[in-house]
Amino acid sequence: MIDIKKAKEVFKNYVQNYDPNDEKVKLKIAHIERTSAVAKETAQYLKLTEEDILLAELIGLLHDIGRFEQIKKYHTFVDKISVNHGEFGVKVLFDDGLITKFIEDRKYDEIIKKAILNHNRGKIEEGLNEKELLHSKIIRDSDKTDIFYTLTFGDVKAIWEKEDFSEDKISEEIYREFMEDKAINYKNRITSADILVSHFAYVYDFNFNYGLKLIYNNGYIDKLFNRFRFKDQEVNKQYIEIYKTAKEYVKNKLEEMDD
Repeated sequence: MIDIKKAKEVFKNYVQNYDPNDEKVKLKIAHIERTSAVAKETAQYLKLTEEDILLAELIGLLHDIGRFEQIKKYHTFVDKISVNHGEFGVKVLFDDGLITKFIEDRKYDEIIKKAILNHNRGKIEEGLNEKELLHSKIIRDSDKTDIFYTLTFGDVKAIWEKEDFSEDKISEEIYREFMEDKAINYKNRITSADILVSHFAYVYDFNFNYGLKLIYNNGYIDKLFNRFRFKDQEVNKQYIEIYKTAKEYVKNKLEEMDD
């Protein structure tokens, strides 16, 4: 059985190895703890077994474990200029042996590993078994749900690594992908505004309606939109269209799910 109380203690002890005054470290600890809670709630919402509820909560606790060494070595959250934090997290846990401190039973290793590897990919890899796919979906939804919260309330400089990008442009291809493809190719992102658009595009990639309800009912889409404005009127026009499209998509999706 999974001892989640022990796992949480191990997590608290682990993060003490990193600068508690670093805004990125503080932001990431809070994000992980909230994501773990949302993963647990999602599993409960799906009426899963107690074992799967505990496993979802544990994966939430571990999904961004690679972020701390990423911050320490590169002082950035941007994978493109440092390391893929999902892959790095798997290395820290399984190659370096940290996983044994969180959980003694090795039967969950492959599920945990696959869920972490797939939580930040553009889409879930093919060929996963039923449990691996289920927990990959849960952590992806839970992570995105709390990212909306973090982007809405978190420290702007810690998140974006700049305090103001009101003069940024939204790249033509990113705008097209959002409106037409309903998905963003991260390799095409150039500006901070592009990254912001890619976060709005998270609404297209939820597997369950629990997370969508949270972001919609708590007004995170509205609050995130209201946090930023652009000096260029054409960019502002695009930004408003992106916001309206995202909100309408979620509204329609939730209505479909309730039918």
